Amino acid sequence: MLFELLSRHACRNRAARARTVHLLLEGLMGTRGQADADTTALQRSRLEAFVVRARRVEAHSLAEDWDALVALAGAPYTVTALGDGEARIRQEYPAEETIESAAARIRPILLKGDACSYLTALSAVGYFCRAIPDDTAWMKVARTEWLARTEPKGTELTGYQVMIGNAATGHTAELDAHRLAIAWIYGDVVHHDTELLKETDPFGLSERFRAAVPLVAWAMIKAIELLNYVRALQAASLLQLPAELFEREVVLTSTCWEQIVRAYVAPVGTPVPGDALTPVGEQWSPLHENTVLRMADD
Repeated sequence: MLFELLSRHACRNRAARARTVHLLLEGLMGTRGQADADTTALQRSRLEAFVVRARRVEAHSLAEDWDALVALAGAPYTVTALGDGEARIRQEYPAEETIESAAARIRPILLKGDACSYLTALSAVGYFCRAIPDDTAWMKVARTEWLARTEPKGTELTGYQVMIGNAATGHTAELDAHRLAIAWIYGDVVHHDTELLKETDPFGLSERFRAAVPLVAWAMIKAIELLNYVRALQAASLLQLPAELFEREVVLTSTCWEQIVRAYVAPVGTPVPGDALTPVGEQWSPLHENTVLRMADD
């Protein structure tokens, strides 16, 4: 009898432990499932931010001629021999204002901490393509290439080196193209970094701009290439981003507004409607036909 009671007690304990383990496993699976859903939502939101910004970059006038943009990224120049050891080196870039607007559009993509940054978007793509070996390998190469061009380390040379010297004073200085380019972007354009400007002042605005043009063009190319990759993944139903994200307006094609509206006038001081759906009061009367009002500062 005692053995039977002990056996029943042991069975009840085992059953209780089994139920406890089952509940724990369900809890862990539920927690993991929620975590996966949260991660997926986060990575998807990052891609949504990138798509909007990259489409704005894609819509820039510099990107209208893809071959010209690619050529610009290579810092094209010509060398003409003049004889007696002399040569003429010529470079011709778009107007500074054009590059400046492109730099403003690409800047958030350059910043690591921005929601739409290139590296953030690349990481998000990696999350959705983690089971595709070829895509994973490509993304590793793309990341390495991006960092090498936008954040060179130590003595790593990107582009070219500029050296200047004053024969009268004996003063010399040298700086690489990347540092000059960053000084133009963050010193002359989107910020006014005094330290960068001071460091690059001996080389002048011209050298800063000349170094920045290829970097801006190259970053635009990489952003647009990644955007097209995202489009391909979206078409393959791997991302499930909102369709309107690829169609919504991201740049203005016209800055002239003409609308047909119902217009009313009232004496100065007459209360205006509280919101767009509230009817106008009796003191408001329709605008007379052929009346033209012009609102502008003197």
